[in-house]
Amino acid sequence: MVELLLVAMLSDGHVLIEDVPGTGKTTLAKALARSLDLSFARIQFTPDLLPSDVTGINFYNQKTQEFEFRAG
Repeated sequence: MVELLLVAMLSDGHVLIEDVPGTGKTTLAKALARSLDLSFARIQFTPDLLPSDVTGINFYNQKTQEFEFRAG
């Protein structure tokens, strides 16, 4: 699994790690992020999760009358 994660990182890809609880998915992802000096964020998928919760959204700020990006 480590090799596949490194291939995805080097090819500028994304990875969704799925497995049963207790197999070290979060620990592996944290260790890889820490070793490459990257940020780490864990997402718990729930039925009410929206794509904008992950990717962010542009919204109109009425005070400044401009669009602003709010990160997910």
